[in-house]
Formats: sequence, structure tokens, C-alpha cells
Amino acid sequence: MSGKTDVESVSRLDGLKWAVVVALIIAGAVGNSYFGSESILYRAIGLVAVATVAVGVALQTAKGQVFWGLLRDAKAEVRKVVWPTRQETVQTTVIVVLVVLLMSLVLWGLDSLLGWIVSSLIR
Repeated sequence: MSGKTDVESVSRLDGLKWAVVVALIIAGAVGNSYFGSESILYRAIGLVAVATVAVGVALQTAKGQVFWGLLRDAKAEVRKVVWPTRQETVQTTVIVVLVVLLMSLVLWGLDSLLGWIVSSLIR
């Protein structure tokens, strides 16, 4: 029974935390507008500070923890990727450019031929 109570209290606190996050975002937007005459550097520093606090509060929620776990798992998966060498990348790029050029010439020729045929039929 205490497990259900813990889940309910966590979800209630999560709602409060999300409300704090929304309030911080609104406060950042209003503050940026209010201090519009100040230097953009100071406003940017303020917005970064407010955003950092908002992200920190959001990461304390259950959904924030799940999202953080997803980011960690994604980072681990990126490490497993076998990236192509520079030579493979250059060769693939050259092949793609050549195929695009060839197809553009084919389509241009086909368009010109069909245009000539249609104009011949119309006259």
C-alpha cells in the first residue's frame, strides 16, 4: 500500500515541478521583454541561467529521468556505430554527385524532347 502512496505523491510533486518549469520559462520570456533596453549579452546570460534551472527541475521528474536515460542509451548506441573512413565518404559523395548530374541531364533531355513533340503537335 505504501508503494501506491509513493507513486501518487511523486506524480503530485511531478505536476508541481512541471508547473515550476512552465513558470520559469514564462518568467524568462517576460524578463527578456521587460529588460529589452539592457545589453543583449546580459539578457542572454539571464535566459541561459533560467533555462538551466528549468532543465534541472524538469530532469527531477519521472519523465525527465526517462528522457535522461534515453539520452544515455543513445550516446552508448552512437559509440557502437562504425563510421566510414574519409576515403569512403569522398567516394560516396562523388558517386552521388555524378548520379545527380547524369539524372539531371537525362531529365532535361526528356523534357526537351517531350516539349518539342508537344509543340510540333500543337502547330
